[in-house]
Amino acid sequence: MVRYWAAAKDAAGVSEEPFEAVTLAELMTKITAGRDELARVVRRSSFLVNGDPVGRRAHDTVTLADGATVEVLPPFAGG
Repeated sequence: MVRYWAAAKDAAGVSEEPFEAVTLAELMTKITAGRDELARVVRRSSFLVNGDPVGRRAHDTVTLADGATVEVLPPFAGG
């Protein structure tokens, strides 16, 4: 399941959606296809996979197990 937060939720038009992908890079390609605003937001976002931060790891090295939850976290204002 992909969960979108804040601006990512607005850009996706849904709060969550199922996915089929092996890596985070593949998932990002699939969810942003034909969704220009979501692609713009995703480029600035950070990600959690099953609650663990992806950090600066290359997205093609982050594998997604069956049933994984990916959270898309755009930058938040304030502190």
